Amino acid sequence: MNITSKYIWMNGKLEEYEKATIHFLTPALHYGVGVFEGIRSYSTADGPAVFRLKEHIHRLVQSAHIFGFQELPYSEDELANAVRMTVAANGFDECYIRPLIYLGEGGWNLTVDSGKASVGIAVWEWNDYLGEEALEKGARANIASFTRHHPNVMMTKAKITGNYSNSVLAKTESIRLGFDEAILLDPQGFVAECTGENIFLVRNNKLYTPSTAEVLEGITRDSIKTICNDLGYEVIEQPISRDQLYIADEVFVCGTAAECIALTEIDFRVIGNGRMGPVTRAIQRTFHNALHGLNPHSKEWLDVVNIPVEDLFKVAQEQTQS
Repeated sequence: MNITSKYIWMNGKLEEYEKATIHFLTPALHYGVGVFEGIRSYSTADGPAVFRLKEHIHRLVQSAHIFGFQELPYSEDELANAVRMTVAANGFDECYIRPLIYLGEGGWNLTVDSGKASVGIAVWEWNDYLGEEALEKGARANIASFTRHHPNVMMTKAKITGNYSNSVLAKTESIRLGFDEAILLDPQGFVAECTGENIFLVRNNKLYTPSTAEVLEGITRDSIKTICNDLGYEVIEQPISRDQLYIADEVFVCGTAAECIALTEIDFRVIGNGRMGPVTRAIQRTFHNALHGLNPHSKEWLDVVNIPVEDLFKVAQEQTQS
């Protein structure tokens, strides 16, 4: 995966990729004191468009609030504009977008209050998170030996950088065992989520998914639920046991990076007929249409990046002067 680009937005300025650095003693690097978002921009007939930008930025700010940041240097509107500017400056038709609010200085006494928040936004070209074949053929997963966070141990509604050590442990284990993804159980032993995706199962044309009590409230998850309703499928939130996954007709996962991918094997057990099922295929197709401006929801979900080059040049001049 190549994450290079021309520019990264750092604390109000577009910096050249090589110059967008932080000091070794930045406390966020040592203690995981930061919150982030994963967002994507897609090619449409009107140009690059960011998927549910407003909702992602709102969740980013909510994550900072949950973590305890009392003051941020930028508003939600300013952060959204910075995302648009960064996408436009790099000239990508489609890209992954990573905004990060982190403790840039102070905080060595292990409190957020003694530090100062910094913000960076990077973009890069990134297509198939679980591999190109997984989009059509599905992926293989296993139940991780690691448990998902207890909601009073780590804040599960916030995308906190330190939270993802849990995902790294589980995903690394799964990859080393020959799987593509890991499924984590919650502290009570019920299915929670994957390392970076929410999970759904299909049985008798009804969809089931864990409640958001202990998992991240995925924006893609919310979009998939809307699409399911459009297609006439009932979505039920309830506790799910691991053996219910084994006997499901279909299982799929969804997230910003993975989009919508079938799981065709879990713990060496074939799910359904071992191929992407018809319900997952219909949802995946409809979702992809929405991402590229070909669905009625596209108008409300897509934020077209429409910043003229001359405006970017003007901004660059103002930054140089400041």
